[in-house]
Amino acid sequence: MSSNPFSPYAAAFALGLALTAAGLTGCSTAARPPAAAGSTSTPSASAPAVPAVPGVDSRERLTVGGGTREYLMHRPAADGGGPRPLLIAFHGRGADAENLRKQSGLDRAAEARGMLLVYPEALGKAWGAGTAPTDRRPDPEADVRFTEALVAELVRTGRADPHRVYVAGFSNGGSMALRIAAQRPDLVAGAASVSGELPTGAAAVKPTGPVPVLIVYGAEDPVRPLAGLPSPGPAAPGEEPITATMSARAGAEAFAAAGGAGSPAEEGKPGYDSVTWPAGPAGAAVRLLVMHGAGHTWPGSAVPPPAGFGSVSTALDASATLLDFLSTGRR
Repeated sequence: MSSNPFSPYAAAFALGLALTAAGLTGCSTAARPPAAAGSTSTPSASAPAVPAVPGVDSRERLTVGGGTREYLMHRPAADGGGPRPLLIAFHGRGADAENLRKQSGLDRAAEARGMLLVYPEALGKAWGAGTAPTDRRPDPEADVRFTEALVAELVRTGRADPHRVYVAGFSNGGSMALRIAAQRPDLVAGAASVSGELPTGAAAVKPTGPVPVLIVYGAEDPVRPLAGLPSPGPAAPGEEPITATMSARAGAEAFAAAGGAGSPAEEGKPGYDSVTWPAGPAGAAVRLLVMHGAGHTWPGSAVPPPAGFGSVSTALDASATLLDFLSTGRR
């Protein structure tokens, strides 16, 4: 692996593919069969450890509908063997599970809260965050089914608490987390997206029920703008079409409406603006944090982003913030 964990992003940016970094339908499913119900999980060799974080790390495989998918898992050091709150964290387009692990520092934040943390690997290094089929992704539901199978396996084996399952992600992975929350509100107790927006247009994803949602976004994101990308340009030769997205605020409003949340309250904070739709009868609050001067980056990350992706906000630690938001939710 390159010494720079974001080298896949940098190469994509240099080739003019940066606009595909979030909210896309992504990759080919030809190499491996799509996910379906019925699965088994088999541990394999240990994943590279993140220094100074206690706990147990492993790379595991999930057999789903005849195909094999992989994921990294971090179990807390004080793991007594019982079901734990589960966070599934989706990496960005062109990256992988280890990239997100280093970029976000989620291991440390999850360890402090006793959470089970899973980083799934996407097929072709991209998630099917939108609902439209493409030549390279004829089954746009495959990643949704894979996520359902992953949750079912971790619950079946007694590792995850089915009432405290959360999803999060960065960029295209953030859009994937929003898709899961929108389409499977009965599966998750909360979702968080960093630099990811809801797809619109032909690949539109619409929230269908109450889910607590946190969206964290850079005000100066040059890759997937805060205002959305309603009319994306053509993709590079051989790449999937670029999926249109709504604005970060419009996505938050859609989740607030689906969950019966109250009227938004806006507040300026040092380094960012906060908009909160308070929980309605269903108990699903929605929050949007817009980071001043920040780009297509993970706030609080110690890993420098690639050139052209903008600045990293230090106004807050996105990992701690999103886990504090999510961990209060139960389904």
